[in-house]
Amino acid sequence: MAHLQLAADARTETGGGPSRRLRREGQVPGVVYQSGGPSIAFTLSDRELRRALLGDGGRTSVIDLRIGGAPARPVIFKEWQVNPVRGDILHVDFQEVDLTETFEAHVAIVLEGTPAGVREGGVLDHSLREVTVRALPDSLPDQIVHDVSDMNVGDAITVADLVAPLGSEIVTDPDQAVASVLYPTLEPEPEEAELAEDEDLQPEVVGEDVESDESE
Repeated sequence: MAHLQLAADARTETGGGPSRRLRREGQVPGVVYQSGGPSIAFTLSDRELRRALLGDGGRTSVIDLRIGGAPARPVIFKEWQVNPVRGDILHVDFQEVDLTETFEAHVAIVLEGTPAGVREGGVLDHSLREVTVRALPDSLPDQIVHDVSDMNVGDAITVADLVAPLGSEIVTDPDQAVASVLYPTLEPEPEEAELAEDEDLQPEVVGEDVESDESE
């Protein structure tokens, strides 16, 4: 698989002030974490970073990152911080990888199709959005896809039902729930709703359980 290419500049200034100045200039500060070595601070173009991050397979693809005049090093996205209001990328972390050693990363779960139970009025609850996958860096999948078309109301799938692409292994607990089709919530009949409202208006009884508390 072809690697993405990114060029960055070495960063000597750290802290909030220099980082804000870099962001105003269209740059994103970042760090590369090395196994058994010191981290490396860098800065790179926000536009180029978004191109890599949002492109096909970008979040799990190997990136050849060249910092300054140093040789390119293979890295994978580790973490990135985004401004919750403006959506700006504030900081990015890369993890350097050995292409000959397996690596674990979080991979998104994508559910395909419309469950039969949803077509009958049920609701699909997608409770687990990603799993941990172990693979060689070049074999790490971008996503784990599962077809839910045959799920009926009351059905559920777990991690054990997911299939990892060839060359990768899902290491998340196989019993962990991924998704289920729930029975629709029934609206109470008008008379039942009025009765419930009347009960809500009843005064609270204080001290009703005092006797039972003292007897324990």
